[in-house]
Amino acid sequence: MNPEVLDLARLQFALTAGGHFLFVALTLGLATVVAVLQTVATIGRKPLHARMVRFWGQLYVINYAVGIVTGIVMEFQFGMSWSGLTHEAGNVLGASLAVETIVAFFVESTFLGLWIFGWNRLGRWAHLATIWVVTLTAYLSAYWILVSNGFLNHPVGHRIVEDGELVLDDPVAVLTNPSALLAFGHVLAGALLTAGFFMAGVSAYHLFRRTAEGAFFGRSLRVGVFLAFPALMVTAVFGGLQFSALSTFQPMKSAVFGGKTAEIARVQADMAARYGPGDYVPSEAWTRGAGLVMLLCFALMMYLTFAGVILACFKKAVLRFRLWHLALMAAVPLPYLAMIGGWVFREAGRQPWVVHGLLRTEDAVSDLSPATMRISLAVFTTLFVLLLVLNAWLLARHARRGPVDSGLGHDDRAVTEDPVAALPATRY
Repeated sequence: MNPEVLDLARLQFALTAGGHFLFVALTLGLATVVAVLQTVATIGRKPLHARMVRFWGQLYVINYAVGIVTGIVMEFQFGMSWSGLTHEAGNVLGASLAVETIVAFFVESTFLGLWIFGWNRLGRWAHLATIWVVTLTAYLSAYWILVSNGFLNHPVGHRIVEDGELVLDDPVAVLTNPSALLAFGHVLAGALLTAGFFMAGVSAYHLFRRTAEGAFFGRSLRVGVFLAFPALMVTAVFGGLQFSALSTFQPMKSAVFGGKTAEIARVQADMAARYGPGDYVPSEAWTRGAGLVMLLCFALMMYLTFAGVILACFKKAVLRFRLWHLALMAAVPLPYLAMIGGWVFREAGRQPWVVHGLLRTEDAVSDLSPATMRISLAVFTTLFVLLLVLNAWLLARHARRGPVDSGLGHDDRAVTEDPVAALPATRY
């Protein structure tokens, strides 16, 4: 295998998977927030909660619509750049990836369409049910992806046939893989953390500018802050559990992150004796660097959320403390950096394996020419940069506008005095 092709294929998948992950983090978190807000609005029937559903729901729809394109593009690479992986391990990975496609592109998208176009057409309880189906299927989609990723990091529930192909042997073991379950909890909590910081940052922007929507964004800021703090704690718990499991699942990654030179040498010798000659030490710069970025972001977020929970208890601080508002706006990228750092640590630290202990990355890449990979990388990178810029522009544009009468869920027939005019109210 040409080393240049391998490097370009890894870089391409890293950029596209990382780019898609940025969308997923906010989508999962905002879906949950919107579903809870709509539940509160449907039960309490207060105008403020109804307007919050529409505003934050619009931002969720924007992020989902652009993000799903990145997911489709990323799927192409399994067949284009990593045919060796699908050939050797497709029997195990194929089922979970297929189910994820059905859940995400059929069930989730269908019910999201019902939620978007069902305003003022579906009954309020039926409409509420659609957003909860969207949220739960988003969770299921993430779970199935992490089932596949968990197998790559800690392969279980398989057997090897005569030609070296991996086939599914124990579905329950694959579905309950600790590597997948711990990552699932970590990602969900991280998504809620991302949504909390996003809500707090957008709300702080409007409060800093002293807009007329003080009550709206004061409540939204509190929701974001009070969501971010427990989400950060849960994220840390699942992260700690994954760290403790590394010494068993991937001892080399654990040794590299800890900077234990003697342990690295010992594990290298063990793996060379078990799998044959080769370099089994992943890049220390990427593995340790990404892990340290994640931990540094966690420390900064811990201080911000702890202080935020205290400040959010005081109405005057929520509405008038402009230095805090600036800090919240500046902190919006922190959960994104932490999640990307964690993802790089998880994936780069597994090298040189694509399926740990079973399939090397160099054996999984497709037989392509360097020129083909360079063109492919240029096209994919350009497309993803454009999508990221488009998403950021759309989110910023709508966030700056604030809650408006037009847009998601608007109905010219709605009676303004109705406390749930912004929610489906034609049938009960």
